[in-house]
Amino acid sequence: MSCRSVLGALALGASVLAPALAAADGIELGPRPFYLIDQMDDGPLKTELQACIGEPVKKTDFSIGHRGAPLQFPEHTVESYRAAAVMGAGIIECDVTFTADKELVCRHAQNDLHTTTDILVSDLAPKCTQGFIPADGDRKAAAECRTSDLTLAEFMSLEGKMDAANRQATTIEEYVDGTAAWRTDLYATTGTLLTHAQSIKLIESLGGKFTPELKSPTVDMPFDGFTQADYAQKLIDEYKAAGIPPKDVFPQSFNLNDVLYWIENEPEFGRQAVYLDGRISQDSFDPMRPERLSPTMAELKEMGVNYLAPPLWVLMTLEDGEIVPSAYAKAAREAGLKLITWTLERSGPLAGGGGWYFQTVSDAITGDGKVFEVVDVLARDAGIVGLFSDWPATTSFYASCVGLK
Repeated sequence: MSCRSVLGALALGASVLAPALAAADGIELGPRPFYLIDQMDDGPLKTELQACIGEPVKKTDFSIGHRGAPLQFPEHTVESYRAAAVMGAGIIECDVTFTADKELVCRHAQNDLHTTTDILVSDLAPKCTQGFIPADGDRKAAAECRTSDLTLAEFMSLEGKMDAANRQATTIEEYVDGTAAWRTDLYATTGTLLTHAQSIKLIESLGGKFTPELKSPTVDMPFDGFTQADYAQKLIDEYKAAGIPPKDVFPQSFNLNDVLYWIENEPEFGRQAVYLDGRISQDSFDPMRPERLSPTMAELKEMGVNYLAPPLWVLMTLEDGEIVPSAYAKAAREAGLKLITWTLERSGPLAGGGGWYFQTVSDAITGDGKVFEVVDVLARDAGIVGLFSDWPATTSFYASCVGLK
């Protein structure tokens, strides 16, 4: 079955029959955006979005494929990236880490192979930093397998799976079978892993732009002589080697020093470098008191940072029960920073308040119909320029409907 045919068949419990989907540039959405509209309270936004049903949807840079489309496809795989592109994601993310032979590969963390691949049931399991430990009483099941435990050739022999683990497992088979009920293993029978260089070639062929995240190493740096600066530079060098224009690349890091390295040493790439706001880990962090942040918004801008990316909850608050932009969002825009945020469609059904990603507005998150209300506040009121999503069809539909680029 072709990728288009697979995606055309997707349904996430839609309560109504979706209309025939119009497409532009090969974009196909499946029924989820229309399911979400159906769940909305009546009002001007619902009416506006309903009017777009059946209209062509275009690829948009507002829609960023977070690890591809991992709501249903194994993250950071060929299949996940293709799914994101078919759903209109104009930018697709490869989280970047490295192997034992210092080759760059796409994984969310250097030490997540035990939850995102089949390594524990493969011949490479003995190479893991920590093999499988079964649950026993209060002790939860555990393992730790790193990309740096393997050579590139060994890494490429693995298959991706849905990111999950059963912490109550007493066997390896139980441990790897932990996919959340609101996700699916339907498309997890194959998960083709990629090097960073291969992701560049694939995303370019899909007509997309790039947002690689330089992941914090689990191993001590320098690693066999490989310094943090070498790591940051190698990421950029692979785009240069592939002939990718710097304007199409948005390198990211939670480490501000990585961002500053790119700004100083690769200014054409550095001007689009994204600071994933690590200040949220500070004990004093309060999105309603941005003046307490260090560095301040103005100081970040003076350093040459142009893009700032906190999680969804940081940009929102409640006023009289309504979702509105936070003081953080307003301060960032006043400082001239462009905002990107993460991650939509990563929380499962929203009837329970949405969890971590919606923590500042949880009292207003009463069901799946709130998804587009959140996106609308973030786009029109907070002024974000991009939104990471685990299911880019949702963000692509919204962007096309309201005329975002």
